[in-house]
Amino acid sequence: MLYFLYLVLLLDFKNVPQVQATVRLVNGFNRCSGRVEVLYNGQWGTVCGDYWDLSDAAVVCKEMGCGDATEAKASAYFGQGTGKIWMDNVNCVGTESSLINCVSAGWGVTECGHGGDAGVICQDLVRLVNGMDSCSGRVEVFHDGEWGTVCDNGWDLSDAAVVCREVGCGNAREAKIDAYFGEGVGQIWMDATQCTGSETALESCNSTKWDIESCTHSEDAGVFCNPPVRLVNGINSCSGRVEVLHNGQWGTVCKDFWDSSDAAVVCKELGCPTGGEVKSFTFFAPGVGTIWMDDVQCTGTELSLTDCTFRGWGTHNCDHTFDVGIICRDIRLVDGSNQCSGRVEVLYNDQWGTVCDAGWDLTDAAVVCNSMGCGTPIAAETGAFFGQGSGPVWLDDMSCSGNEPSVKNCSSMALGTSTCSHEQDAGVVCNPPVRLVNGINSCSGRVEVLHNGQWGTVCNDFWNTTDASVVCKEVGCPTGGEVKSFTYFGPGGGALWMDDVYCTGTELSLTDCTFRGWGIHNCDHSFDVGVICREPDFMETEVQSVLLFSK
Repeated sequence: MLYFLYLVLLLDFKNVPQVQATVRLVNGFNRCSGRVEVLYNGQWGTVCGDYWDLSDAAVVCKEMGCGDATEAKASAYFGQGTGKIWMDNVNCVGTESSLINCVSAGWGVTECGHGGDAGVICQDLVRLVNGMDSCSGRVEVFHDGEWGTVCDNGWDLSDAAVVCREVGCGNAREAKIDAYFGEGVGQIWMDATQCTGSETALESCNSTKWDIESCTHSEDAGVFCNPPVRLVNGINSCSGRVEVLHNGQWGTVCKDFWDSSDAAVVCKELGCPTGGEVKSFTFFAPGVGTIWMDDVQCTGTELSLTDCTFRGWGTHNCDHTFDVGIICRDIRLVDGSNQCSGRVEVLYNDQWGTVCDAGWDLTDAAVVCNSMGCGTPIAAETGAFFGQGSGPVWLDDMSCSGNEPSVKNCSSMALGTSTCSHEQDAGVVCNPPVRLVNGINSCSGRVEVLHNGQWGTVCNDFWNTTDASVVCKEVGCPTGGEVKSFTYFGPGGGALWMDDVYCTGTELSLTDCTFRGWGIHNCDHSFDVGVICREPDFMETEVQSVLLFSK
């Protein structure tokens, strides 16, 4: 009987007069992804994910003017819609010109709720190639079954903005010319592009299109976009609370199931080293607004965090006290005396390489020190001061303004084009992000840490000799440390940055230890902690004599 009723509904659906129906994608991360919605009789509604597969998704992708379907999403992956659920039990063969031509249960006939809304991820017609992350690279366009490049004549930030939005990234940071990301091959599809910046697709911009012969691949255009992921409230650009951009709004990520594979995807996406340390329970302070992602599970091969499996946009069972954070670094210092000195090395194409010392100065060193979470630069070293590196010399002829998040964002020769040898490897000596203040010598005093460009103090809650030893080692003092609290070295002022500190003793920096989160505390400056670093045989009488002498 149920089968007969379904058959009648199906026949009725096939015999109803043709209606005006339209398909759109909603709540996706670019124009070729999102929740599938259908306009029927003047009202938008969703599609149930029952039996939804790649054949159905392929019809939608083609109808939207996008490339092949890469994923068919169900279970409200792109969030739950509202209103009617127009289609259920959709069964396309894949050749239909529109989703409404596919077999289904009939308009509005469903047993679904919006928790089962279907979505798609289609291949876009623009991609970025040979960049440092998923949001940078040479611009390539898909046309007539073939990928080709874009000529840089007239290429500017308005054009780059359209590309960045189309590939699901944030704002355009730079429009690159002269094959900055290397020369492409094959066709040059577009030239003299003139976008206003408001277009939804590069193909919609005014330009000369298809089979361009006036350009060569030495003029291939590229872009640097801000990725749809950022790290907030960290000690540098490669650490902080994880936030994702969705529907033009930044929101946080819940720590449920979060692990090093998920962190590695974020680090890679931001152009940082792929080894990431997971921080949760508001280590970097709780966020505000929407919690966009929960139950994230990445394999580690994804180009973007938004490509990983998760509950669905805005679907979660946690609050901001569970916002996840990570620490990853896009630069490292090698063969120095501590974590804030050494030969400068950067990661590109999964390979570490060095920086040439041509033009290397304190302004360039300041960018390195800042990105490492260290203090101000003491020296910009040249001539392989910290020994010769190996592998590529990635950067040369550096010219930083001093406020870039990484040396990779400074003006320089194109990546990997240096003619330097490793005898010219650049290095830096930075002040560490921890200092001892108001002590009897350089190895004693009130503990202060640098965060967001501001020095602040540390509360003595749970502070012990292991924590003190990490501080002593970091500031280049003997690691045997005596804890002093209750303003032994006088109360500090300004921010109280760290509380409930717990170090294992293996950390390179106090900022690597577990603590409540930046600026989160339940104490005041009367509890500022201090340390006296000393060798085991350093006698208290010597300290007392110095104190007496200083009076």
